Amino acid sequence: MNTSKSISTPTKCYHCGESCEDNHLTVGEKEFCCQGCQLVYEVLSENNLCNYYDLENHPGESQKLKNGQSNRFDYLEDSDTQLKLLDFRNESESHITFYIPLIHCASCIWLLENLYQIHSGVVSSRVDFLKKKVQIKFQQEKISLKELVNLLSVIGYEPKINLSNLEEKKTKIIDKGLILRLAVAGFCFGNMMLFSIPEYFSEVQFLDKNFRDLFNYLNLALALPVVFYSASDYYRSAFNSLKQRRINMDVPIVLGIIALFFYSLWEVVGMNQAGYFDSLGGLLFFLLLGKLYQQKTFATLEFDRDYKSYFPIAVTKMIKNQEQVVPISKLEVGDVILVRDEELIPADSILLSDQASIDYSFVTGEEVPVTISKGSVIYAGGRQKGSPVLLTIQKSPSQGYLTDLWNHESFNTDKSQLLEPLSSRISGVFTWSVLAIAFASFLFWSFSDLSIAVKVFASVLIVACPCALAMSTPFTLGNTLRIFGKNKFYLKNASVVERMALVKTVVFDKTGTLTDPNHAKVTYQGIPLSEETKGLIKAMVSHSTHPLSNRINHWLGSITPISVVGIREIKGQGIELSYLGQEIRLGNAAFTGYSNCPTYTTGNLVFLTIQGVEIGYFHIESGLREGVKQLTSQLSEGYKLHVLSGDHAHEQATLTKQLGGNIEFNFNQSPKDKLSFLKKLNLTSQTLMIGDGLNDAGALQESTVGIAISDQVSHFSPASDAILDASSFQKIPAFLSFSKSSRNIIKASFLLSFLYNIVGISLAVNGLLSPVVCAILMPLSSISVVVFTTLATNMVAYRNGLLTQKTI
Repeated sequence: MNTSKSISTPTKCYHCGESCEDNHLTVGEKEFCCQGCQLVYEVLSENNLCNYYDLENHPGESQKLKNGQSNRFDYLEDSDTQLKLLDFRNESESHITFYIPLIHCASCIWLLENLYQIHSGVVSSRVDFLKKKVQIKFQQEKISLKELVNLLSVIGYEPKINLSNLEEKKTKIIDKGLILRLAVAGFCFGNMMLFSIPEYFSEVQFLDKNFRDLFNYLNLALALPVVFYSASDYYRSAFNSLKQRRINMDVPIVLGIIALFFYSLWEVVGMNQAGYFDSLGGLLFFLLLGKLYQQKTFATLEFDRDYKSYFPIAVTKMIKNQEQVVPISKLEVGDVILVRDEELIPADSILLSDQASIDYSFVTGEEVPVTISKGSVIYAGGRQKGSPVLLTIQKSPSQGYLTDLWNHESFNTDKSQLLEPLSSRISGVFTWSVLAIAFASFLFWSFSDLSIAVKVFASVLIVACPCALAMSTPFTLGNTLRIFGKNKFYLKNASVVERMALVKTVVFDKTGTLTDPNHAKVTYQGIPLSEETKGLIKAMVSHSTHPLSNRINHWLGSITPISVVGIREIKGQGIELSYLGQEIRLGNAAFTGYSNCPTYTTGNLVFLTIQGVEIGYFHIESGLREGVKQLTSQLSEGYKLHVLSGDHAHEQATLTKQLGGNIEFNFNQSPKDKLSFLKKLNLTSQTLMIGDGLNDAGALQESTVGIAISDQVSHFSPASDAILDASSFQKIPAFLSFSKSSRNIIKASFLLSFLYNIVGISLAVNGLLSPVVCAILMPLSSISVVVFTTLATNMVAYRNGLLTQKTI
């Protein structure tokens, strides 16, 4: 029960260490200076996380406002500063991402992801442990940004805010703690070996017995910092694992360290013998050396996989009223961009048009579009609904933020269990098996020689490490992602590689995918178009992102669009507009009501009617992409091929002749029809869908793997699993083949790891390996897996034409 009491002597707060006032709060025997500190303690206590206070006496002390600095965060009340920091804001909710360097353990993650229990103004929070970041959604009516930062500081997690470096790429921070622990272990290990020389040459009497005993005690003294400091990470990891009622790979290592230390302690103190402190020092030194190597390799791998820096997202920039497609990396504050219907807002911007309808479902989960007025801020991640709008860039585009949206949990579908989770499951079973073997071996040898029993116990636990098994999948897939990236094929995550390896059916969209938009030929047939009609058509096609609309828009050139409202696009059918009381339709024959349809064996037809009167039509011939014939020929040998198109079937005979007869064509397919078609295929086969973005979003989402092909403008769609630059379209067979090979490389590395462990355990059980040799073999096994997977993936990529000799 909480009570309030008055004391005459100063009392320090249990949480932050500040002096409590006359009226302060108590919980049991613990005293708190304010309700905030008390609430943090209660939340931690209720969830058995009070080991948070084991880090130091008052973990909130360094974060508490001191010396009258209650105005330390006043700058966060400035609206311009808030605008620079916030990821998103609407009338009720704001989103912000903080970098918090003090995040270090599972307790930190739990506390930061349960901020809503501490303050009702926090809607939700999500921690990225590796990057030490937390994304918080909060209601500004209940808690301001200043109050939120103050709250984080009070509970011990003050965010690092540096406005001048918000857009800079952060460099990797070296784990200085690991290097220091490695240095301590190395120093102690070297001196232990020096003091153990008399034991190594025990047949020769180098020293008097008194000196030998002295050296043994010196080894004991040197072992203490190794065991209690250098090995601290392993204890912490093993403890957290056991606390969650799980066994990780650090548990056997900790058992081996404890067994070796206490047996050696008993030998030195109780039996006046040397013990195995030198082996213990070598064990920790080589374990930490392997850990440092693994950490640095992962850091390099993450850099190679950092596709954010070359994400192929482009936007339409307005330069002297002319459209120019540029990558978002080239956008600068103040640039004016044009965003069409269904296109993504690439950066925080100011609306120049009179009005916009923005769908923020990527950001908030709410699918109802929000009406934005001229001069208002539109945040990155929103999607324009309706007529094209002009925006001026207010904040430098953040490709990392767009990538976070692409990986948003709303767009993660439940895929089949693959090798990545399989390796984790195997590691768990493997660890239990190793523990059983170690204890059985100890019991067996203890009846004959306790010294050998301890050595065998420690050797089995150390040599049989599933590190190599756990590392094989991420290293193989990570290197595969790097190679794909070099070939302009950008995957959402590593699991896509494995799903690609299982594909049996490949489905192509036709327009904009099999056809080449860069060599389109557009001809118009019908009643001559007036300048006013051309301006209306320009406004209609500028509204749409459909490939055929883009062709007509390009054909119209510098025609000035007439400013109109009420343009409506019906996906897969066409565009309609009411102008001066007349209904204008542009689209397929059924949508426009065009009855006098001409017959063409190639190309697509887009019809124009005004108030039901047939005006004319556009004949658009794009031609096939370069290399499509060879592509379909290669794929037909191992995959079932389908083509989905919203056009009529008049081109089927020509396409069959050009692409071969092993393809099943499906015409008159609306976006819903494409989605249903993929659902049906998925019942019997793993599918790969290749489309041109948003028009195929449903089919891309439904397929096992969905690839959006990009020419100049990539319509950012989280429904896709990958984005393929059009210049690499011919490499699809090589990508699929390489994905299969990568999966086989993972299996081969599993086998390599199992063989290593079988041989190592067999030798250790028979007492043929000492703990220090096992400590050397353990990181070597991890290194061998890294070398094997890297060389194997590079060689296979070279054979598939994805790497040259210079890039291997």
